[in-house]
Amino acid sequence: MRVIVTGQVGIDKKSYLESVAALGADSGEQIHLYHVGDRMYREAADVAAGRILDLPLSRLHALRRSVFKDILREAADQEHVVVNTHATFRWRHGLFRAFDFDQIEQFEPDLFLCMVDNAECVHYRLQAEHTLDTTLKDMMVWREEEILATELLGRAMGVGNRFYVLSRGREAATTRSCLRLILEPDMPKVYPSFPMSHVADMPDVLAEIDAFRDELGNRFIAFDPGDVDEKLLLERAFAAMKEGLDFIEGSMITDDGERITFPVSVKQTLDCARDIDGQIYARDFLLIRQSDMICSYVPELPGGMPGLSSGVERELQHAFEHGKEVYVVWRPAKTPSPFITETATKVFASVEEALEHFRVQGMCEA
Repeated sequence: MRVIVTGQVGIDKKSYLESVAALGADSGEQIHLYHVGDRMYREAADVAAGRILDLPLSRLHALRRSVFKDILREAADQEHVVVNTHATFRWRHGLFRAFDFDQIEQFEPDLFLCMVDNAECVHYRLQAEHTLDTTLKDMMVWREEEILATELLGRAMGVGNRFYVLSRGREAATTRSCLRLILEPDMPKVYPSFPMSHVADMPDVLAEIDAFRDELGNRFIAFDPGDVDEKLLLERAFAAMKEGLDFIEGSMITDDGERITFPVSVKQTLDCARDIDGQIYARDFLLIRQSDMICSYVPELPGGMPGLSSGVERELQHAFEHGKEVYVVWRPAKTPSPFITETATKVFASVEEALEHFRVQGMCEA
């Protein structure tokens, strides 16, 4: 498998992909990683760390071509090759491409992955590594550009059906899905669907949902919408504004497993309100379309009411309209409506029942 992995600056794809490669090594599979940026720095020894994008475009393009030429030569006879690069850059030069069609064509890629992460985490990493003056909205615009450019590149190379967006998210879960995309690309792909914002203050329900997500992630390639959760950040920003606060606390897990916190501007977050909502809508539907099936968990809320959000209903309908298998785990005692049963491939009473069905159908192991 020959893979091109893209993603905006600030994702920190290098450490992530090294974790994927280590996971592959544990199962006896060698994945050859090529980090284009690192190789460009090695070739341009006069350029200080974090400053390579400040070079004139002519030198930047020449460096990239030289590095990619070496990669093509070294990777010629390797079985599993992953090239860590970018599709675009939005920098002091404005917006510009970060690839050459002829070299990508020579690489003969089988798969394109565009990695995404929460905008506040990307912004934090970017500010820590570079001197560019950016906002959260810049991160969201750049993310959309990177996704679109990667998709178009995949289509131009004739493998548009093997273009995927993958969230960095919960690294232990998403690195497993990333590895499966590389080594087992035909493994069934699932979109776990579940209520999010309106159960955020219900720890018991959240624990049920997390267990459901983990079970699917253990058995399938999972494109989990909860791995980018900017809606919760936005809701906290609205609450902070009412209290007259200028900052809220963002957090992320480092490569060492340590949770770090950092300030996030309330104003910048509120400035992104429409972008956050719009991108959730577009991205989650994209994740559904790149999956083979949707599996939705509907918990029972206090009082016996179904935890069925408008978002879950729209996701189920979108999956049905796009010819996906639609599975629902219905936990409430109340009978589901025809709007659930008439579009569902099958409705289960528990996660265990769903997993047994998937096992019997040969979709996953026990």
